[in-house]
Amino acid sequence: MLAAGTAAAASGSALFIGVPVLAPQLRDEFGLTLSQLGVLFASLWVGSILTLLGWGLLADRLGERLVLAGGLGACGLFAVGVVWAGGFWSLMLLLFLASAAGASVNAASGRAVMQWFTPDERGLALGIRQTAIPLGAGVAAVTLPLVDRLGGVDAAFVFLGALCLGAALVAALVIREAPVQDVKLEGDAIPWTLRDRRLWTLSFGSGLYLFGQLPYLSFAVLFLHDVHGVSPARAGAVLAVFQAGAVLTRIGAGRLSDRLGNRLRPLRWIGLGSAAGLLVTALVADGQLALVVTAIVVAGAVSMAWNGLSLTAAAELAGRARSGAAIGFQQTTLGVVGVVVPVVFVALVESTSWRAAFALCAFGPLAGWWMLGTLRERV
Repeated sequence: MLAAGTAAAASGSALFIGVPVLAPQLRDEFGLTLSQLGVLFASLWVGSILTLLGWGLLADRLGERLVLAGGLGACGLFAVGVVWAGGFWSLMLLLFLASAAGASVNAASGRAVMQWFTPDERGLALGIRQTAIPLGAGVAAVTLPLVDRLGGVDAAFVFLGALCLGAALVAALVIREAPVQDVKLEGDAIPWTLRDRRLWTLSFGSGLYLFGQLPYLSFAVLFLHDVHGVSPARAGAVLAVFQAGAVLTRIGAGRLSDRLGNRLRPLRWIGLGSAAGLLVTALVADGQLALVVTAIVVAGAVSMAWNGLSLTAAAELAGRARSGAAIGFQQTTLGVVGVVVPVVFVALVESTSWRAAFALCAFGPLAGWWMLGTLRERV
């Protein structure tokens, strides 16, 4: 169950994060401005915002297999459809639809893992599942520049679509419900979700950590290419290295939370580390390339460590029967913040500088650290 869920999430992540990896090529292929790239990256979040809670409720009612396989399969088809995109608007529409369909992975695969592991294992299990994001990003960072060089942007999107379709097939064959079932999802799941102050605080507080994560995920390749003259392939390799580090930080954070019996404390520590990483990156942004790459790799890995803890805490707040709805809500709030961050970061870069943009984004994880401090320590 864990392997199938992780593979499904990794394939969706490869598409989601693969688009920023292709930023220089997309800019040339479609004649995009930096602002249009920011909007394009934001569109990937908008699709998931509109569907995540719905996918979570469907997973609670219909089970993970149907939701995960069906949504991810549709995502793969939309990705392949980019071959026929004729300009900015058609490209953005197809990516929007792909993200709306692929959002099924977040709720369904997280719920599947939640059902199969006990509380003293769940932090580690969901931490491993959340390594899907850096794993998928690493695959995208390493392979997409090569695929693009051999067959162009169209070949890159066909490759990404094929990954999603393959993982959807695996999910259809492997994923199943846990043998021990709790009561069915109650009819008031949506009102419960919307009125739970703890879930709102947890979701938006950790969502502010995206100000520490997305500048690296979405713009590290473009920053290294434009400011330091690094080729897209080598810049993608840097992204792959920090994603490899993120695999370790996510597993480590999940295991630490199991040993502490607490998700909140390590979640807040990561917020402080993420803010510090942004400030260090800002300090060295115009300096020696070796220092810049080191800062991106280390700070990027730290900035990726929190997602599994936030998802686990949301699921545990809700309980097994409503975990899909809670995960869907938590992921929706992350999507809301995720739409804003690329646009804000681009605006900061264009109005100030890359250095100032990195530094100013440190206020995001700091604000999240403060907000999470209002929750009880037992979360």
